[in-house]
Amino acid sequence: MDYKDLANLIFPEVKDISYYEEKYPRRNLKEGAIVTRYAPSPTGVMHIGGLYQALIAKKVAEQTEGVFFIRIEDTDQKREIDNGVEEITMSLKNFQMEPDEGMISKQESRGNYAPYKQSERKKIYQAYAKYLIEQGKAYPCFCTPEDIEKIRNKQEVAKIRPGYYGVWAKCRNNTVEEMAEKIKAGESYIIRFKSPGREDRKIKHHDVIKGNVTFPENDQDIVIIKADGLPTYHFAHAVDDYLMGTTHVIRGDEWLSSVPLHLQLFHELGFKAPKYAHIAPIMKNDNGNKRKLSKRKDPEAAVSYYEEEGIPAIAVKEYLLNIANSTFENWRRANPDKDMSEFNLQLNKMSVSGALFDMVKLLDVGKTVISKLTAEEVYNEAYNWAKKHDENLKKLLEDKEYALKVFSIERGNKKPRKDISKWSDVKENIEYMYDDKFLLANIEYPYQTINDRSEIDKILTLYMEKYYDDQYDKQTWFDKIKELSGEMGYAKEVKEYKANPDKYKAHVGDVSTVLRVALTGRTNTPDMYEIMKVLGKESIQKRFNKAMK
Repeated sequence: MDYKDLANLIFPEVKDISYYEEKYPRRNLKEGAIVTRYAPSPTGVMHIGGLYQALIAKKVAEQTEGVFFIRIEDTDQKREIDNGVEEITMSLKNFQMEPDEGMISKQESRGNYAPYKQSERKKIYQAYAKYLIEQGKAYPCFCTPEDIEKIRNKQEVAKIRPGYYGVWAKCRNNTVEEMAEKIKAGESYIIRFKSPGREDRKIKHHDVIKGNVTFPENDQDIVIIKADGLPTYHFAHAVDDYLMGTTHVIRGDEWLSSVPLHLQLFHELGFKAPKYAHIAPIMKNDNGNKRKLSKRKDPEAAVSYYEEEGIPAIAVKEYLLNIANSTFENWRRANPDKDMSEFNLQLNKMSVSGALFDMVKLLDVGKTVISKLTAEEVYNEAYNWAKKHDENLKKLLEDKEYALKVFSIERGNKKPRKDISKWSDVKENIEYMYDDKFLLANIEYPYQTINDRSEIDKILTLYMEKYYDDQYDKQTWFDKIKELSGEMGYAKEVKEYKANPDKYKAHVGDVSTVLRVALTGRTNTPDMYEIMKVLGKESIQKRFNKAMK
């Protein structure tokens, strides 16, 4: 009996690997085109680090007119959660990061290299495992979990490296006949890779992000096919990345130590290995200490957080590009109106250590992104978000015509308003523009320099009786506030007041603050002229009456 007979005994009905080589031909892409994948496991909520990986993978593929695909690595079915695949595909859809190929929902996929779920590719992995057995490069292992535990305990007592290798690989040197007898006798088994490596030898590898790295060779006889017939991650990724034509494996740097094993698997399978790019994790400053963003400790670690808060997807992607390449910030400054797709992301310029996640900076990006939208776009985005997350905001926005007027304030000019960083900010930022909310609210008016009640009443009364006209253009409107200021003993110009502070009660800016606070209950608002135009005379009078009461 030889290895081929053993392979046929283990996998009698598995197709030859030539079938799959023909079924999944090499991709016909232009020279230099990069093929990347995002290959998550559906075992929990999607982490922002996963979105970061997917964004980078998609970006480098697009830049080279290559292919970005999604493969679901669901061979660890004990850890899989309900709706895990939907969580992944919907998250990518919400961030406009749908793949060229692969899974697009729980059951649907597109592309010629299907299936894109590893659990549905069982026969493919078995074909390549059979091939390795035929070559004498893999073997059945009959060790029970108890046997493995005993090996580990002995290694611990002897204070030597744990694992299944060398003299510790009990089943490695069984004869073909011995293996066949155990299989025929019904003993349970798994399939292990027969590593040709030695730990005392080193391999040199060039990682696209990390640069040159040196490792000991892999000498572990890892499991490649589990008892349930499904592969381990290590084996499946080698087979899939070869058949699917992946040129660059972009993944978290927790996998860096697996490179010697993965390169060995590719070599022994007769495949050309892809390039590896290991991304440093996104970090958080925790009281002066850097640590990884944690799903357990940090709400912003979950991708769902951004949708719930209403942080625009484009802002999150812009910020992640900023983390990815330090050159992005300068590029954006020089190209404020260009689409981010025009930025050329370079893997070799990514941070080797983890970049710090800065929520303040992300929200600043959100403000800039929203400031560039039209009133109609802001309305649609805010309304769609409110339908899911804020019934009170949804009710406010049901009068679309009025809401558009509110959102049009200070929008579309050279310096648009930047008071909204996320859709959950909208209600707090526009609620005062609605009389049914404002006139019934209990407001503590934050008057500043001018805070005498009778003086405030005189300013408001005189303004409406003598200086208000809804036909004024902006310059005339402000000139009238200056006239009002002069009439009541305030400096018409701030510089006049600063030159002779004893001559005036205060200045025109302080008078404007009285009008603004009476009108809105706030000291900081968008352009007051535009606010008055939207509110109209009747509303302004009601608000001033409320303030005077």
